[in-house]
Amino acid sequence: MERVKHARPLFGDGVLAALLTLGGVVGTTFAGSPSRAEVPIDVRGYVLVVTAAVVLAVRRRWPQAVLAVVALCTWSYLVLGYAYGPILISFMLAVYSAARHAPLNRAVPYSLAALAMTLTHLLVHSHRLGLFGVVDVSAWVFVPFSLGFALRTRREMAVRARAEAIRQSVDDERLRVAQEVHDIVGHGLAAIKMQADVALHVLAKKPDQAEVALEAISRTSSEALDELRATLAMVRRAGTEAERSPVPSLARLDELRRRMAEAGVYVRLENSGEPVAALPVAVDLTGYRIIQESLTNVLRHSGAEQATVGIRYEPGGVLITVSNTVTDYSPGEGGSGISGMRERVLALGGEFTAGPSPDDGFEVRARLPTGGPS
Repeated sequence: MERVKHARPLFGDGVLAALLTLGGVVGTTFAGSPSRAEVPIDVRGYVLVVTAAVVLAVRRRWPQAVLAVVALCTWSYLVLGYAYGPILISFMLAVYSAARHAPLNRAVPYSLAALAMTLTHLLVHSHRLGLFGVVDVSAWVFVPFSLGFALRTRREMAVRARAEAIRQSVDDERLRVAQEVHDIVGHGLAAIKMQADVALHVLAKKPDQAEVALEAISRTSSEALDELRATLAMVRRAGTEAERSPVPSLARLDELRRRMAEAGVYVRLENSGEPVAALPVAVDLTGYRIIQESLTNVLRHSGAEQATVGIRYEPGGVLITVSNTVTDYSPGEGGSGISGMRERVLALGGEFTAGPSPDDGFEVRARLPTGGPS
């Protein structure tokens, strides 16, 4: 593929050089006829015209060398007294190519040297010398150089913009993965800590209950690790394992409720409205993570033994609420749970609130758009 991409410009330059050679010979013959020119065109003039046109076939690969050769041919052509003709097109194209494709620290001095060379022919042919002659010759360099430099700058800006877009995409993906890992690990560790506290409390007096808590710890940690592996496998596109592991969704809330019950928090689930047959994947996953993170906060900070999860399907969206009735609930200092949930919801164009509820509890409320009629 790379070979094909490089071959296309070379082929195009080769065709351009061939056309310039043919047009140069025909145009020079007309411009240098004895009836029109002081010095009629001869073999030496044709050689200079053809050479200046042919070397343009490699103008992208060696732009400075091409400019040096074309400038030398053009200078010789003009000093010998031939009439202005198509060789000037080759000269201006060589200047343009240097400004477009060569490093600027080389393109500038090469172009200035080419300008100085072409200006000297005005001294040899004094009848061409004058203000208009200097302006015309200077335009042969400044106009194509300015055009080449402008296109070069636009290309570099496009490359930088594309690189920035790629960098931003990578950063967004890293943030998404970090949020996924935060939710998985945070929920798992919170449940494990609660179960471990229970096991330590009853270990001496009720070893049977301690064994149940330790089994729950083992099961919760295994499930969290499996979910973490599945998430990382999807990020790395490691197909087989990612396909075998189900993606978290609102349809898998029973597993989340069971883990919370083992950690000591009973979750009541309330569904209303007409369920959407197939929620968008991003909405489905975000809804699950909002519920998971909210219940993790209940487990960590509230000390509540019960929480209510409401899922209401509305036209064009789904409303998710997670609430508990503990009035001294505090999400803690420096945490990123609520801010992370808010960022997830706002990224989908939804609405998010978290704070005291009317019944003196605490409630997380998120409305996610589903793309349907509103």
